Amino acid sequence: MKNLMISAASEAAAENPLVPNGWEILVVAVGFAVLMFIVFKFVVPMFEKTFAERTEAIEGGIAKAEKAQAEATAALSEYKQQLTDARAEANRIREEARAEGARILADLKDKAAAESARITEQAQVAIAAERQAAVVSLRAEVGTLATTLAGRIVGESLNDDERSTRVVDRFLADLEEQSTPTQNAGAVQ
Repeated sequence: MKNLMISAASEAAAENPLVPNGWEILVVAVGFAVLMFIVFKFVVPMFEKTFAERTEAIEGGIAKAEKAQAEATAALSEYKQQLTDARAEANRIREEARAEGARILADLKDKAAAESARITEQAQVAIAAERQAAVVSLRAEVGTLATTLAGRIVGESLNDDERSTRVVDRFLADLEEQSTPTQNAGAVQ
């Protein structure tokens, strides 16, 4: 045994520890070649397939995003156009309503003015008729009262209708002459 140890030690000393054994290099090289064949034959194609699928998914996602962005932009511009059209339509309707309201108001004012003129005219006609009736009634009453009063003052009966009518007419004419300058003076002031 001693010899065996010595011979192994001498062989180890004879070989350089930095230089590997040739058989080891050959076995490692063959193992590496087999491993590389398996990697390039099976693993690399799966990685390439996965990378291609990811690339397609990313590019498809980008295309979908660009398409969605274009659709969103088109929808936004259409929405803005519809909003602008709706605002213009609302302004047009508002202006039409305002014009219609002004026209209706003008018509109502014209009708009110015409009705007011008609009522005023009817009132003036009614006032003139009532005034005339009042004048006729007053003449009759004033005539009767004046005749009675004059008869009492004179002490005679003045029942003569023709004479009493002349007296009353003269009396009323004098009253009208006296009231006319006063009314004219009031109207001038």
